[in-house]
Amino acid sequence: MTTAPAPQIRQVARTALAWASAHRADFALGEDALAADVQVNSSWKPLGELAQVCASVTRHTPPTDPLHTCAADLLAFAWQQTGDGELFLRLQRLEPFATYPLEVYAALAAAGFRHPAYETAVATLARTRGWRLTEQEPTRRLGVLKAEERGGIHRDEPGHQVLGHTWLGGLPEPWTFERSAGYALTHVVFHLTDWGRSPQELPTDLTAYLADWLPPWLDTCLDARMWDLGCELLAVAASVPGLPDGAVPGDAWQRIAAAQDPSGALPEEGDSGDPDVHFAQHYHSTLMAAFAAALTAGQGAPV
Repeated sequence: MTTAPAPQIRQVARTALAWASAHRADFALGEDALAADVQVNSSWKPLGELAQVCASVTRHTPPTDPLHTCAADLLAFAWQQTGDGELFLRLQRLEPFATYPLEVYAALAAAGFRHPAYETAVATLARTRGWRLTEQEPTRRLGVLKAEERGGIHRDEPGHQVLGHTWLGGLPEPWTFERSAGYALTHVVFHLTDWGRSPQELPTDLTAYLADWLPPWLDTCLDARMWDLGCELLAVAASVPGLPDGAVPGDAWQRIAAAQDPSGALPEEGDSGDPDVHFAQHYHSTLMAAFAAALTAGQGAPV
């Protein structure tokens, strides 16, 4: 698999993390974090995404790397925002069968931040029929199972049974790929490989399928200036073992770098305007750029 020079890829990660660090106040939980009508997608979700990406960056970079230092600092910030984990316990008591508190907690737990009382409480909930029978789309269900494992919960429900019901797990006709399928497949890969940490966990049939079809899907997304999904697919490319040479377009990272704002922010698609004004249209794609770049730079390239 060919790609851009490592310094250029690292620069994408460096500037993206610098933007996230400069905008940490936008990731902060508000005073309404526990309110019944809190908008999860604009409060807990951004913080959880920040935690997940930074946890992954720290695992793919050595402690002496400035990327690691910046990501670790943002992780500490995210943990502090949760009251050192206490808000998870309070939130789960308010919404007993909501899975998003555990999903956010799992990202932090993967980086070593633990709250034993919360883990005990959610383990009790996970033994109820109500928790087990909550209806979820297969990709989300796979993610919840992996979050349970990270949170110390182990159950008999095999992930491979859920995998077969996901879009990617069914090995669909490649021409049925579109935006929602793209996001579903990237998250299946992230869940199975522990966000790029264990690429060997990807089943061989999925590896072969992605080797054939990931290159044209990625090229199509970059041509369409779908930067957010493009970065997720670049992260998948860095997580799939044995991709053929040329799987990633040679100019992929140049295109991502060119789309970045001088501040390091990357719009979700095309040009979403001023990132200081339109945080919601930039934060996820910027984090995905940092995540994909850290994974790619860690593939034997100097870090």
